[in-house]
Amino acid sequence: MNGTSRTPAPGTVTAVTVHGPRGVLDLTVPVDATLEDVSRTYSAEAGLPVVLPLVSRSGEPLQLAAVVGDVGLVAGSVVVAVDPSSRPAPPRSRFRSGDGGESALVAGPASAAWFALAVGFAAVAAWCASRLPSDERWPVVAVLFAAALVGCLPIGVLRVQRVLAAPAFAAAAGFALVWDPVPERLPTVCGVAALCAAVTAGTGRALADPDSAAADGLRVWVAVGAGWFAVAGLGVLTGVAPQVVWAVLFLLAVLAARFVPEMVVDVPDQYLLDLERLAVTAWSARERPTGRRGRIVVPEQAVRVVADRGARAVTAAATAVLVVVVVSTPLLLASADLPLDRTGAQCLVGFGGAALLLAARSYRHVAACRLLRLAGVIALAVLAAVLLGLAPGGRDAVAAPAAVAAVAVAIAGVLVLAAVYVGRGWRSAWWSRRAEIAEAMCGAFAVGSLVVAVGFFRHLWEVTG
Repeated sequence: MNGTSRTPAPGTVTAVTVHGPRGVLDLTVPVDATLEDVSRTYSAEAGLPVVLPLVSRSGEPLQLAAVVGDVGLVAGSVVVAVDPSSRPAPPRSRFRSGDGGESALVAGPASAAWFALAVGFAAVAAWCASRLPSDERWPVVAVLFAAALVGCLPIGVLRVQRVLAAPAFAAAAGFALVWDPVPERLPTVCGVAALCAAVTAGTGRALADPDSAAADGLRVWVAVGAGWFAVAGLGVLTGVAPQVVWAVLFLLAVLAARFVPEMVVDVPDQYLLDLERLAVTAWSARERPTGRRGRIVVPEQAVRVVADRGARAVTAAATAVLVVVVVSTPLLLASADLPLDRTGAQCLVGFGGAALLLAARSYRHVAACRLLRLAGVIALAVLAAVLLGLAPGGRDAVAAPAAVAAVAVAIAGVLVLAAVYVGRGWRSAWWSRRAEIAEAMCGAFAVGSLVVAVGFFRHLWEVTG
């Protein structure tokens, strides 16, 4: 059927041009062939696995069983092979009527906000349930576990937002179930809650579609929950003080803000390496390809998929960093009660908060950048409250309101300058280089402060003294 294979007898063939998803193909077709033969030949030449339906140049569908001569295809006729899967979906409104006349909800930013609000209420419910006696908590725990189980089910339009919120309900249920008011057991309680969240996220990931948009967020849930439980479990097994667990978690969150983008953005190897040209070496008998046909062409859709997956993973990781910082910072400053350990914990929080602010400037994703900045501001704000004696962890109260006002004005001036430099000044190459140096120094000082914050330096001092 193809003109390149054989030359039919004169008067029995016609030339037809087929436009399709893989380009244009000129065919020499016998007049007694069917349109199905034409479509099959185009699919074979274009490397398509299925036979595509054909339409005329005006968009009128053509029956594949019809004969070429009967449908009026003459020399120079044009037909179009249509891929049904590539047709754009019609625009969807916020509410659209279904088959039964009822309105169907479409996922959007408002639904994500509602689920975030539901997670906040779940946390409040877990905290309120922990105030009750242990034998009266089971109704709240049962409701939270049921909500987590329902959230893992892959049904409904809002299944992506629901499965991402389900681990938070499981964590709240685990927290309320094993709550113990003894401060030494608080790392274990939080570790069990993190494990419940990781197990729920793994269950939701197993039930969800392989290409679900929630896969990256669930993967972060599993990694953070399992890591938190491992750190808390090792702390219990080794019998260390609670401040060690909180210090390690805080430092891991600070380091994650720097190294997560390098791990979550994964580009397929076939888009980075020209395997065809790598196979042609000086020891190969194959001819080296020339011209422009041998170069790699990355599809735009593939770039979009990689970018979207990386954006979701970076946003989820930044959210995890914010949660770990919010939980570990006040507990670290409150549990470090000895003078030397308290100084190390304050240095760790101060340098870690500054490192988070400096790391956020390198993010081009708006949501992740704001989350990291918020984490750094919260860490520094808690530290300032402790240093000023405005928090339970502060040991020395401020002597006079005038001192508080003076310190507040000084801090405000520093924050204004930092906001200008972080928001606008770092765009220049000179300031960007200084920011890199400052971030590296803050990270190094935070790692060094860990030795003092966990009490190891004090222990060596006591042993040698």
